[in-house]
Amino acid sequence: MVIKIGHRGAMGYAPENTLLSFKKALELRVDAVELDVYVCKTGELVVIHDDKVDRTTDGQGYVIEKSLEELKKLNAGQGEQIPLLTEVLDLVNRKAKVNIELKGPGTASSVFELIEEYVKKKNWEYSDFLVSSFNHYELKKFNELNSNIKIGAIITGIPIGFAEFAQKVNADSVNLCIEFISKEFVEDAHKKGLNVFVWTVNDRDDIEKMKQLGVDGIFSNFPDRL
Repeated sequence: MVIKIGHRGAMGYAPENTLLSFKKALELRVDAVELDVYVCKTGELVVIHDDKVDRTTDGQGYVIEKSLEELKKLNAGQGEQIPLLTEVLDLVNRKAKVNIELKGPGTASSVFELIEEYVKKKNWEYSDFLVSSFNHYELKKFNELNSNIKIGAIITGIPIGFAEFAQKVNADSVNLCIEFISKEFVEDAHKKGLNVFVWTVNDRDDIEKMKQLGVDGIFSNFPDRL
């Protein structure tokens, strides 16, 4: 059974990382939604992929240099706003797991604090979350704050030693780009007790190929194709 993960919600159908996109992903019955977070100038965790707002909104400039009030005035597509992480979690409401990708600097401690709040006050479980990042130092920091939450080490390319690097940060999964996936890598990861999640797989033939390789989860902009 391959885990079905909606990439930035269901961004093939709605503006990425918006409440509309996550709502669509839930309608398509995903097992998990994936999203990206930065800490903005006023300290809130906001859900956006890029370090700048230019590509996904009608604004310009760096996310970390803008207040929440400034970010909320931007159009993130179809009249949608850049959501707070809390807004996405409240929308999901445990109907799916949430993969939080740490993007900006210092996100590990902020995400840790927010997850603690949702577990202790809102009846969420640690198992409802997966925290991932390309920044393996930030991942290691997060794991030191709470080793009960599964983490995913994201990479492009195949490192020497295959999946060995992921063991150094106590990762549960290796989240690998589709361009580099191979049977050898999947088998090595599985031997090391690691899951393999692949991004971003949209073509039906590619989806079938990933399943044949034995991957454990697939990120897709069109999660209904999974």
